[in-house]
Amino acid sequence: MHVVLVVEDDFDIRATMCEALDESGYTAVPAANGAEALEYLRSDKERPCLILLDLMMPVMDGQTFRAEQLADSELSKIPTVVISAYRDVERYANELSTEFLAKPVRLEQLLETARKHCDVVA
Repeated sequence: MHVVLVVEDDFDIRATMCEALDESGYTAVPAANGAEALEYLRSDKERPCLILLDLMMPVMDGQTFRAEQLADSELSKIPTVVISAYRDVERYANELSTEFLAKPVRLEQLLETARKHCDVVA
């Protein structure tokens, strides 16, 4: 099973991304903010093969989440891709040592990113 953690505060965007991933054979796990994402990651649930991370969120934003993720030796190994509408999203992604997708994310981009990080070829 290929789990993708979708960390996005906008319900409609989060639901759309999760639906697209689920319909393409992935198991999408939604989180409305970084704190929810960390709670999931620190639970006994299956680790994701990819984290899709919005930057601007209430409770815990993407930058704070990423700092917490990188500080944990196990969580830091999980590939993370920033998804943002920021004009300078590439700069933020570079600062956070991640790849990025600019919003609005096209379905093809989303699925290509999931395939790149989750589909293990034996």
